[in-house]
Amino acid sequence: HLTATTGLDALTQLIEPFVCRRPNPLTDALCKDGLGRCARSLRTAFARGNDIEAREEMALASLFGGLALANSGLGAVHGFAAAIGGMFPIAHGAICAALLPHVWRANVSAATREKRNDLLDRFTEAACILAGSDATPQQGGDWLKRLTADLNIPALSAGGVRREQFPAICEKAQRASSMKANPIDFSNEELMQILEASF
Repeated sequence: HLTATTGLDALTQLIEPFVCRRPNPLTDALCKDGLGRCARSLRTAFARGNDIEAREEMALASLFGGLALANSGLGAVHGFAAAIGGMFPIAHGAICAALLPHVWRANVSAATREKRNDLLDRFTEAACILAGSDATPQQGGDWLKRLTADLNIPALSAGGVRREQFPAICEKAQRASSMKANPIDFSNEELMQILEASF
């Protein structure tokens, strides 16, 4: 469980700087390298904890994500995580993991609706690194959903989150610094939908 949640936090910290409002060539290089390491090593590190090569790959991916987020930003997953982590005794990585596929899908849906081809190109590139060379942004979201299922990530409800608390979570998340770097300005309704999907 610890490998799964920390590994998925590392993955989130590579995806969000890559698609955020403030990417740059340095962080792009770090993110793309780290995404490849996560794609080929996270499941192995989870299934075989004594696989040193897989653990080293994930350690490097985590380092690259930390460097990337410090130099570009994060997004809605971490915007939510700041709020939820302050309200409930849920591990940070578990929060990120429960939210990641749904935030990805919400970003892709909004980018498609708003005809943000520049952003869709970034999601396509990330999806191809994660899910295969011809993956679409939608297939990238499906890959993330399968990954969280394979790594036994519980829904937010398992950590004590209740639907009546969604408005307070959304209010706090909107004020989080990470949310401001998300490539899409989510409405309160969209935030509520993400929480419901992660519930």
